[in-house]
Amino acid sequence: KCFLAAANCENFSRAAEEVHISQSSISKVIGRLEEELGVRLFERSSRDFRLTEAGEALLPQAQSLLDAAEKIKDGMKNARPAN
Repeated sequence: KCFLAAANCENFSRAAEEVHISQSSISKVIGRLEEELGVRLFERSSRDFRLTEAGEALLPQAQSLLDAAEKIKDGMKNARPAN
């Protein structure tokens, strides 16, 4: 969610507001994701914030994963309790 929010908002501060966490927390989450994947996902400077090529490649996959997670969550809400 943090990656998608940052990609859509093109700004960590606005993305943090969208996912209801602090700007420093979203920066740490993105940093850990970049470290885990071994690639930079965003180009950051004082005047520029944009997805890298790797970030662009991850974007549709991340959206697909989030959509699948939401479907699972919705399915569990509608599931009948086991007897």
